[in-house]
Amino acid sequence: MEFKDKVAIITGAANGIGEAVAKMLAKEGAKLTLVDIDEDGLNRLSGELGIAEENYIISPTDVSKEEQVSSYVNKTIDKFGRIDIFVNNAGVEGKVQSIIDTSSDNLDFVLDINIKGVYYGLKYVLPTMIEQKYGSIINTSSVAGFIGAPGLAPYIASKHAVLGITKTAALEVASYGIRVNAVCPGPVDNRMMRSIEEGAAPGHPEDVKQAFEKDIPIGRYATNEEVADLICFLASDKAQYLTGVSYRIDGGMGAK
Repeated sequence: MEFKDKVAIITGAANGIGEAVAKMLAKEGAKLTLVDIDEDGLNRLSGELGIAEENYIISPTDVSKEEQVSSYVNKTIDKFGRIDIFVNNAGVEGKVQSIIDTSSDNLDFVLDINIKGVYYGLKYVLPTMIEQKYGSIINTSSVAGFIGAPGLAPYIASKHAVLGITKTAALEVASYGIRVNAVCPGPVDNRMMRSIEEGAAPGHPEDVKQAFEKDIPIGRYATNEEVADLICFLASDKAQYLTGVSYRIDGGMGAK
């Protein structure tokens, strides 16, 4: 089993990509810290993992709050003694609004979760990995880290920021045997895209979905599991020479 007894922290674990990663790592024998603001979702997930209670932690967390990030890291170290994998995945899309119409609350909400959450996670996970001289970190960005998209400026800005943070972190810790990469999904068939579709065309989300799919050479959205497969590869020892890279998983969108 590729990840037997490896210790992994997954943020945004209660649904979508994070949930898919948690299930894959659990199946491969990993010990998990499951982080999300959705406590009910974490409780549901824990019952679906099929692993003993001593092999996972549930940590309801607002990742934009530094003290709460520090807490989930400390809980992991206290229980498992190390951190081998950090899937820095928690993120939000915010409201679909033009720059002119964007409220300060929406801007702060998206930037706080998507940038501060990633940054604080690195700040508190990296010291343990540096001490170990080992670790793999995967930050979840998006194809939005490479392009613009009308109505989603805060989200676009945040995902560009994640790519810059990923490159900088990779350079800072490469000498300690720690790898830091980013995954950049295109549209994924999950709750976030349902929200964006409805926000872009209230009452007609299917029209937006069809328009997105026409722009994807493969012709469909990714599944959560397809993105999780890439994350698990980057987390594994098969990717030991990969760091500081942002991997698009977008059905060919970036080839155009």
